[in-house]
Amino acid sequence: MPWRPEDAPRHTHKADTPHLCRLWSEVANNILAETGNEGQAVRAANAAVARQKRRGGPGGRQDDLDEGA
Repeated sequence: MPWRPEDAPRHTHKADTPHLCRLWSEVANNILAETGNEGQAVRAANAAVARQKRRGGPGGRQDDLDEGA
């Protein structure tokens, strides 16, 4: 089952920007295609979003701070 960016917030509250939602769906779909394991795909996508937020890259913490400026 391919996931869409709109599915991300249901799986992780950290996917709170359009960029992070797209990242989540891309990672989840890639891992699903490689392994066929939906649970592994969701876990990998959640981890990728969490890493991106910690880094503060596009769609991560730094962008959230800039929006309030």
